[in-house]
Amino acid sequence: MKIQLKIWRQENAQAKGKMVDYNLPDVNPEMSFLEMLDVLNEKLIRSGDDPIEFDHDCREGICGQCGLFINGRVHGPMSATTTCQLHMRHFEDGDTIYVEPFRASAFPVVKDLRIDRSAFDRIIQAGGFISTRTGDAPEANAIPIGHQTAEDAFDAAACIGCGACVATCKNASAALFTGAKVSHLAMLPQGEPESPERAEKMVAQMEAEGFGHCTNTGACEVECPQEISIEHIARMNFEYNKAAVLEK
Repeated sequence: MKIQLKIWRQENAQAKGKMVDYNLPDVNPEMSFLEMLDVLNEKLIRSGDDPIEFDHDCREGICGQCGLFINGRVHGPMSATTTCQLHMRHFEDGDTIYVEPFRASAFPVVKDLRIDRSAFDRIIQAGGFISTRTGDAPEANAIPIGHQTAEDAFDAAACIGCGACVATCKNASAALFTGAKVSHLAMLPQGEPESPERAEKMVAQMEAEGFGHCTNTGACEVECPQEISIEHIARMNFEYNKAAVLEK
């Protein structure tokens, strides 16, 4: 395959970036998208140019590091797919592909396609720990948790923190991410004691980081590679409002 690439290059968060054209004349359709970028970087290094920086880690769709805007859509044209699991066979010979970093004020560009997602880490840290008794682990069936509750909690816990929800939201809201992190503990007995306080602290940190407000357009759910439901945003709002009531 012959591919024309237009890739965002930016030295740092303060520098002015621009789209730069690259040509790859012999792309194997079975390459993943990141493997294609590796091939391009090898070509750039051999010619003495700076390679394109981009985030990646597991390349198995579970770490959430590889978020890119590809032709105006987070993670590319396939639904429920991370960038590293996208393959070049989903493009056509001769295609022009636009590649950009996620754009949000809370996700500053580090360089080229790399962004700083540490705001997500601070939101999680704001939630604190759960209360639990030390000693021997209880027997697994000693705490009765209904099957559907367990499934819903697992759905929330499946969030990989890629930031696709923020990048695709017109307000750059982190409500789906924060809602998932609040929700998966709020539904389980182990996380219930601090649930209202946890929601209050994590929402406060989310706002302090500069993320926008949720207006329920649902774009985050559509583009989430883990297909996490926006019902978790509603549960976060419930826990947050419960905290306000308990304080009175």
